[in-house]
Amino acid sequence: MVILGPQGRRGTSSFGCLISLILLVAAGFYGYHVGQVYFRFYQLQDEMESAARMAPSLTDAVIYRRLAATSDTLLGRILTFDIKRARNITIHTEYSDSVDLPLFKHIFHFKPKAEEPL
Repeated sequence: MVILGPQGRRGTSSFGCLISLILLVAAGFYGYHVGQVYFRFYQLQDEMESAARMAPSLTDAVIYRRLAATSDTLLGRILTFDIKRARNITIHTEYSDSVDLPLFKHIFHFKPKAEEPL
């Protein structure tokens, strides 16, 4: 049997759960959008590493064309890739990606690099 106190409540908070739920949803919303930026970076980094592993059998023009197509798909723009061959192949680029959310505007700068022996 539940005995109600002088205010007629059973000891529960009226706003505590609501505030916690709002904070959880906000953290998920912001985390999702920031996570997308990093997910695109890791996809581009993976594609660059894959191209570097396949470099002995591919020309620089083919590597550049594949990476340009990947950057266009992921970022909506074609990046400039620096491809150097010596004892190993090094693929490097720089780009910025931004997040524009309420109360949070930030530009992330990335410098993905892949290096493999030839």
